[in-house]
Amino acid sequence: MPMLLSVGLPGLFCFPTVTMAAESDFLTRYRAVSNKLKKRFLRKPNVAEASEQFGQLAKELKQQDCLQYAAFCNLAMARCEQTLFNAPGEALALTEAARLFLSSEKETRALQAPGFDEHLQAALNCYSFAIKVYIEMNQPMMAASLCLEVGNALKEINRPGEAIVHFQRAAELQTQMPIEALLSMGEMATCKIITRDYDGALSVFTEMQLMCQERGLQLPGTSTPVGAFLDIVAKCEISRVLLLMLLEPPPQKLLPEHAQTLERYAWESFDPHSQVTFLPENVFLLLQSVVMACQEKDTESLKSLQTELWPFLTAEQNHLLHLVVQERIMPSGQGI
Repeated sequence: MPMLLSVGLPGLFCFPTVTMAAESDFLTRYRAVSNKLKKRFLRKPNVAEASEQFGQLAKELKQQDCLQYAAFCNLAMARCEQTLFNAPGEALALTEAARLFLSSEKETRALQAPGFDEHLQAALNCYSFAIKVYIEMNQPMMAASLCLEVGNALKEINRPGEAIVHFQRAAELQTQMPIEALLSMGEMATCKIITRDYDGALSVFTEMQLMCQERGLQLPGTSTPVGAFLDIVAKCEISRVLLLMLLEPPPQKLLPEHAQTLERYAWESFDPHSQVTFLPENVFLLLQSVVMACQEKDTESLKSLQTELWPFLTAEQNHLLHLVVQERIMPSGQGI
């Protein structure tokens, strides 16, 4: 397993929370089990027994809050399971090692201790190999769940830019489950907004809306999605309109799908009996007023509309609306 070569057993100085006696005991037991795996003349190593002993040692170390040591024992266990061609056992051991490394990283950050993100990198390596094993086992949903786990972990430690690729990978693995794929794409869009990649977020929301309309359940004889798909379309519609107001692309650079969206918010286009907007009538009218206020550069009306719209929007959408208002107050672009 190449990953085990890149994540070796660390020196004792890396673990100040563990007593020297405990370190010595751990290394003695770890080496004793490892020695059982050495090939001897006319004697085959008992890999299954070694895997079980590594697993037991990992449990004990985890209970003692020696997370890094426990993680390395799980890595050794994964190597044994790979030798035994037990892919499910290998994936589980790798996943447990990844979670232990990640917990160790969070502890280090909570203590504000100096470090080089070595435990985070070890966790990412373990997750990567576990995902690969699940894909080889033809279990894309398990692989996708780990991608989401990595993405959420990176987002939690304020690394949304790095999380994007993992949410994207999850969405790709969830192609047979549209709702789950859409939720993963929504996480991508959120990370892009956090990193101020508003063009990227707009592209993701547009793709999500198109996907809902193409693959979602629809009312008979209409192109209107129903159920969860309608909720996602409505969220995408609001977010897209707000992002377009924030970005203000010039007409010559406005993509056809974005121009079509904005056309729906022209005063003369509204039909209260039409379902084309995917939004409740009151929300549509308020959003339509926002578009008109932006076009007219009417800052006072925009502030008033922000107050009225606030209860109907998500926290993320309210953040976008706030940016739109700030951009109108500081039109030089300092609001973005």
